Amino acid sequence: MIERTLTDIRYHTIGVIHTCFKKPSGTPIQPRSGKNDEGVVEVFQEYIDGLKDLDGFSHIILLYHFHLAGKPSLQVKPYMDEETRGLFATRAPSRPNPIGMSIVQLLRIEENKLYIRGVDVVDGTPLLDIKPYVPNFDVFEVDRFGWLEKQIHKLEKTKDDGRFL
Repeated sequence: MIERTLTDIRYHTIGVIHTCFKKPSGTPIQPRSGKNDEGVVEVFQEYIDGLKDLDGFSHIILLYHFHLAGKPSLQVKPYMDEETRGLFATRAPSRPNPIGMSIVQLLRIEENKLYIRGVDVVDGTPLLDIKPYVPNFDVFEVDRFGWLEKQIHKLEKTKDDGRFL
């Protein structure tokens, strides 16, 4: 057994993500499947100075806490497949550390509010961090993407069905 020395890591919420999705069921499972859905990221006032220069980016990375996710399992049936897969080969929200990530389009910033498009997050989701999306840093040509290669065609039509609550 591996001895763990850092068992209690704490993060502070820096804001809240507001969307039209009031429950997980029916929420897009990735930003691409919610490409026309808009939302507002409310950054708490004490972090507003950190938004300086963010308006120069067309897209941003949101890191957040899956606050409604259920107990994690190391084997899951992902949304776009009927076969059980290892958790770390999926993007299922129920995880040992329920951290989510979405790359969204930044439409505009008004004071502490970031207006976004391409949202796949439930209303009221706690925001952990914001990072600029830079294609030169974040886009890689890949030669394989596992079991999803045969399932990716399902992305546009697949919504959360509540299986990870």
